[in-house]
Amino acid sequence: MDFYDFKNAFFIGFFMAFMIGPVFFMLIQTSIIKGARAAIAFDLGVILGDLAFILIAYYGSRSLLEKIKDDPRLFFIGGLVLIIYGLITYLEKENKKEALASVNIVNVPIQNNYLKLFIKGFFLNFINVGVLAFWLGIVLLIGPTLKMNQTAIFWYFGTILVGYFMTDLGKIFLAKQLKSKMTAPVILRVKKIMGILLIVSGVILMLKGFIPNEKLDGFIQMSE
Repeated sequence: MDFYDFKNAFFIGFFMAFMIGPVFFMLIQTSIIKGARAAIAFDLGVILGDLAFILIAYYGSRSLLEKIKDDPRLFFIGGLVLIIYGLITYLEKENKKEALASVNIVNVPIQNNYLKLFIKGFFLNFINVGVLAFWLGIVLLIGPTLKMNQTAIFWYFGTILVGYFMTDLGKIFLAKQLKSKMTAPVILRVKKIMGILLIVSGVILMLKGFIPNEKLDGFIQMSE
């Protein structure tokens, strides 16, 4: 992995931290009500859920990843997963009240119990099948570009999680300001941006199957 890969991985983690959903609002709510330490415990549980999904996506699709190396047309599958997930994210309509109501199904205990908050963070993330679909698309996108080097792949996803966690720390310490600014129009705008980014990533993944890597990489670098 070079610096370019680390930079991309970190920014993926950064943008992931702003994907609007129950985990996003639960993190802010926990930080405001229970404090930063409680929110960090909850967030570590969320990250463990992501790590579990990454391992499931990687080892569950390993045979497919090996085939992709020999048949680039199978990039189409990973691209399709990302496009579908992006379309769902883009078309989903959810206002702030609905989002806050959805996180109220997880009751924050009166006394800080960091283990319980950790477990709740894990399960609140792990029960979201859409998160698994997201990680599956990213694994299918990244694996072949890193030449199926397991060490490089794990470093890449480790960097994503570090970027995600560091951004969440910022959210935790700025929770009150974020909560006041997360109006329904802002939430909808963020969702649409994330949906577009996922769709674009899916299209790029599909193109990798039909355009030589040298030409596609040159095009991507010119557009940056």
